[in-house]
Amino acid sequence: MPPRRDPNPDIRRRRTVVHNLHAHLVFVTKYRRGAMDDEMLTRCEETMRKVGDDFGATLTGFNGEADHVHLLVHYPPKITLSGLVNSLKGVSARRPRAEYTGRVNRAVIHGHFRSPSCFAGSVGGAPLHLVKDYIEQQKRPD
Repeated sequence: MPPRRDPNPDIRRRRTVVHNLHAHLVFVTKYRRGAMDDEMLTRCEETMRKVGDDFGATLTGFNGEADHVHLLVHYPPKITLSGLVNSLKGVSARRPRAEYTGRVNRAVIHGHFRSPSCFAGSVGGAPLHLVKDYIEQQKRPD
């Protein structure tokens, strides 16, 4: 029997599924108002890591500026990306409003700290044209 390759730590194995799902998420403040500083971003990262852990997801990358945050999330297929996004956005909007009332209230527009929209992009794997070519080259049974 040939030796097994070293396992890739990004590929998660469960009883019935092997997966490697990553998403790049971007959340912006309402009207891109610059409301966050380094302390708030650090607290936001801690909060988002906790939410990710609750979902079984891992926050593998986080950074941001005064008006937006970028996240790289490794998540299991049992959860929907939209459900994870909604929880991350909700908690990351409520906590700063509660903990940094003075700074955040100046940026809140009509009761909202975050924009209702976000960016979500899949990350990793082969380029789409290679995947499409691979799928097209599969041999269908007669």
